[in-house]
Amino acid sequence: MPYALTADDVAIHYAVSGRGDRTLVLLAGQANNRHWWDVARGDFEGEFRVVTLDWRGTGESDKPDSDYGTRGFAGDVVAVLDSLRVERAHVYGTSMGGRVAQWLAVDHAARVERLVLGCTSPGGVHGVERGAAVRRSLAQRDAAAARRALMDLMYTPAWLATHDGPFTTLGDPDMPPHARRRHLAASAEHDCWDALPSITAPTLVVHGTEDVFNPAANAPLLAGRIPGARLELIPGARHAYFEEFRAVAGPLVLEFLR
Repeated sequence: MPYALTADDVAIHYAVSGRGDRTLVLLAGQANNRHWWDVARGDFEGEFRVVTLDWRGTGESDKPDSDYGTRGFAGDVVAVLDSLRVERAHVYGTSMGGRVAQWLAVDHAARVERLVLGCTSPGGVHGVERGAAVRRSLAQRDAAAARRALMDLMYTPAWLATHDGPFTTLGDPDMPPHARRRHLAASAEHDCWDALPSITAPTLVVHGTEDVFNPAANAPLLAGRIPGARLELIPGARHAYFEEFRAVAGPLVLEFLR
């Protein structure tokens, strides 16, 4: 299994699939591993060499109990690109992966060809936070109830009524507690607002209109802050729009990357 070694000697596990001369890196959400993309990954494998990775703290990557941050995660992605000897790639990040992708496009602009930011936020005081009711639903002591609440935030009732899973977007079940805390802090502390205008990569911002987990109001904030960015809202979609609404989202992103 391939691993990349970061500047601070953390082993990051990654996987490569698909075909094509161009590389597309898919970045998963908070406290999730590369399997976040298991359903939607096939939308891109026909045209791209697709790279997915396990964030530090998840999957088969190392899980150090040290500071995690979205800017540091961007450095981990660069380590994977270096391991693959890829100088420049398309980058598609969703949720926390979209936060990381922002820093990747800011700090490592030469490595990013085209940028897709899905269901994400600029963070900081300018980002729109989820409401108190959403936070309470996820903090329930009853683990089963909290999981159901998360599923409702990710998918519409109609989708859940006809799909039994397995669901690969609900968190890495094997993460140690310290890594979960570190991921939560990394996502919560993200703030790329001041740096967003420096992004030069052509950028597409995608969001579901019914996303309250990462509120849809963040999408126009990002699109308005990044020069020349294009905004696409998917009506009726919640946080996992890329999976439930893949018939819309997949072709939309492919058209942009082409």
